[in-house]
Amino acid sequence: MALVLMYTTATCPYCINAERLLVSKGVAAIEKVRVDLDLARRGEMMERSGRRTVPQIWIGERHVGGFDDLRALDRAGELDQLLAG
Repeated sequence: MALVLMYTTATCPYCINAERLLVSKGVAAIEKVRVDLDLARRGEMMERSGRRTVPQIWIGERHVGGFDDLRALDRAGELDQLLAG
């Protein structure tokens, strides 16, 4: 399974929903980066993604985007293949 990295905060409902969707797809481990605890990591997230909001999700080397983007991939039938690596 591909490595999943998610920039997140403690109270973000979209982050929680993204994690639930990923877990439902069999993702056992998500590398979470708490940008509310480390402002330097927030800057890193913004530089890498070009976005300011959380979550920002990478599957392998591919930047997926946020929860809406992740859900759209799932609905299009592309998420399982991406997670398979």
